[in-house]
Amino acid sequence: MARKVKVGIVGMGQGGTSIYKTLRSIEHIEIAVVCDCRENAQGLKLARQDGVQICQSLQEFLNIPEIDVIIEAAGVNSVQEFIVQHKHKHSTVIEALGANLMMSIIEEKEKLAEIKRVKGELVAILNSVQEAIEVAGIDGRINYVNPSFSRVTSIPAAQRIGQNIFEVSPNGALARSLRTHEAVFAHRAVVGGAEVEVVANASPIVVDGKMEGAVVVFQPLTDIYKLMEQLQASNRVISDLQTRINQISTSSYTFDDIIGSHPGFESAIELARKVAKSNSTILITGESGTGKELFAHAIHGASLRFDKPFIKVNCAAIPETLLESEFFGHEKGAFTGAVKTKLGKMELANGGTIFLDEIGDMNLHLQAKFLRVLQEMEFERVGGSDTIKVDVRIIAATNRNLLEMAKQGYFREDLYYRLNVVELRLPPLRDHKGDIPAYVQSLIAKFNRKFGKRVKGLTNRGEEVLMQYDWPGNIRELQNVVERAMVTVDEEIITHKQFNSLIESPSSISQEPAIEGIVPIETMEKHLIHRAIEHYGRSVEGKKLAAKALKISLATLYNKLKIMS
Repeated sequence: MARKVKVGIVGMGQGGTSIYKTLRSIEHIEIAVVCDCRENAQGLKLARQDGVQICQSLQEFLNIPEIDVIIEAAGVNSVQEFIVQHKHKHSTVIEALGANLMMSIIEEKEKLAEIKRVKGELVAILNSVQEAIEVAGIDGRINYVNPSFSRVTSIPAAQRIGQNIFEVSPNGALARSLRTHEAVFAHRAVVGGAEVEVVANASPIVVDGKMEGAVVVFQPLTDIYKLMEQLQASNRVISDLQTRINQISTSSYTFDDIIGSHPGFESAIELARKVAKSNSTILITGESGTGKELFAHAIHGASLRFDKPFIKVNCAAIPETLLESEFFGHEKGAFTGAVKTKLGKMELANGGTIFLDEIGDMNLHLQAKFLRVLQEMEFERVGGSDTIKVDVRIIAATNRNLLEMAKQGYFREDLYYRLNVVELRLPPLRDHKGDIPAYVQSLIAKFNRKFGKRVKGLTNRGEEVLMQYDWPGNIRELQNVVERAMVTVDEEIITHKQFNSLIESPSSISQEPAIEGIVPIETMEKHLIHRAIEHYGRSVEGKKLAAKALKISLATLYNKLKIMS
């Protein structure tokens, strides 16, 4: 290992400090001592931090043995003369001018090393990019092509570098940029022996305000098309996920939200709590408005699937022609309007619960397919051939007598027994009127928050009016009546007057109202629907005939019957 050259520096001002900083980083040089008569000289502080010996007199400096090179950076003649006269014989003196020359050489060498490093990094970057790159000087001579250039054009670098761009590609983006001294964007051209169509961008190379050449970057259109296809595929996935997220919900209610102290109602709650932990299929029966959907939400929320999707399907609100697609989804192009693949409700509910409201309105064809899902937990999308397996808990609800419908041929008997593993029968409100005061107080609190009111309750007379009414629309009708009363009341107490105009008197319930003179359209509509139902009957086929006679869809008829109830 070569011996390090020991250096001493005299004068630690700006020049001496620069020399010190440069030399201390050189491997074969050891700075043995520095000297300056000024105690607060700039370079002395730095030397102290580095642990280098410091002195403030020339005599002390020259007494230190084995200094190979003395750099005089003070630039004072008397100092130079003193050092020359009193230095050790083996020591070499470099005066200020020589030191500056040495510094310039070192700086230039460092700059050259930095340029080589940057060039190496740049070449590595250019060689690694997928886009083809070509560089030419101001005279058109091609100086560089990266490996991607050869991959795209099938032209080896050795055959391209050294040629003139004005000869080999006079109409290309690179030649145009050299001629116009301007950037060229989205230039389409055919390059290489393989006649590859590319899109190119070229730009001038300007150094210190002077144009030295130009560079072109291009990519085959096939690669761009592939990227566009990948982007479109990604967008489709994102769109499908967004659609799925928008359709998936969790249960909104728990058993704590269910109010009722009637023995029949409490029995239904107790049974629902027990079966919630299982995966058994549940059939919830009861008149319209008795709270079947509320129970379905609560059962899902108390089940082991509580953190999975809860999907609701109203079988009466979906046109028959779309029911199968809604349940099982469809493939792109399965029918007119199927512009993309759609996930069905069963697939969306995978791992969770699907609630089938108004299950009695499902047509027989779909009942057969749905029976298979219950048995095998698998299905195919409309227009598809791949079998999709799911794990879904079924909760169905109806206000009809499914067993009677099955006997009449309107509902599959085997599907009925599959659905009716556990039956929850919800009593009508007229059978547990004692719960009405508790319902009303809960609804008042809810609508106070909704409407920003401070209603405290209702009068005894108002409560009597509610208790005397039979509530054919059950809890849903009670909720509508209380909400409408809350909208109109200005006081803190609701009186019987608010209710008298909102509910029918007992004597009018059993009679069809006479239509005389000019009446509201809503009243006439109710009258016509009532007459149609009385004429054709309340069976599924009867309601279909009634809807046809009224020239409305079956789903619309069901919705209007719910509102009327």
